[in-house]
Amino acid sequence: MGAIASMEDMATTISLDPATKELLRANASKGESYDAVVRRLLEEAGWAKLDARWNKILADDEFIPLEAL
Repeated sequence: MGAIASMEDMATTISLDPATKELLRANASKGESYDAVVRRLLEEAGWAKLDARWNKILADDEFIPLEAL
């Protein structure tokens, strides 16, 4: 009886415009797979979004010092 692959083990094919594929390749380190590049860029985008949110909170909100609580 053969093993059944889970959905997490299955690869997916996506279509990219040739210019997008070139941008992806240009952002890759030597030997880095496209999957690794996409994952890294998405993680970096998440951190950038979080950083922007934190900076907005710092700029817009009023903080009460702990000593004042």
